[in-house]
Amino acid sequence: MADVESFTLDHTAVRAPYVRLIQTEHGPKGDAISNFDVRFVQPNEGEIPTAGLHTIEHVLASLIRDHLEGVIDISPFGCRTGFHLIVWGEPSVAAVVAAIRVGLTAIAEDITWDDVPGVDAISCGNYRDHSLHSAREWSKHILEQGISLDAFTRVGV
Repeated sequence: MADVESFTLDHTAVRAPYVRLIQTEHGPKGDAISNFDVRFVQPNEGEIPTAGLHTIEHVLASLIRDHLEGVIDISPFGCRTGFHLIVWGEPSVAAVVAAIRVGLTAIAEDITWDDVPGVDAISCGNYRDHSLHSAREWSKHILEQGISLDAFTRVGV
């Protein structure tokens, strides 16, 4: 089997919350695609409950596109400690952190249930498993801790 970068990362050495550039790949025509580790919870010390994570995912999927160009996908880690963010181009970690902060601030302070996209049987594969309350509380908690620009040393929080 091929090595997967996230399985070679020393999860005991990182200090969440942070954003980390995992890698940038270039396609045959030179197009760059960047993959970011958007870690909200310290690995092996906690996890965001599924319903809250699901709601954060749905809201960030929309909001982050308003503040960061070229978003292809933002998907939760199975361990529920954060997300992979895949984008066209090579945005800086600072730009990604800024967009994530805007999204989490909106979830923590402004988003109502009516604002959450994809929460019915037609638009979501598990629409009953959402919690705006959990998403709001986790967003506040992450923002209070500050999102580091470095995975191993708390920078820029």
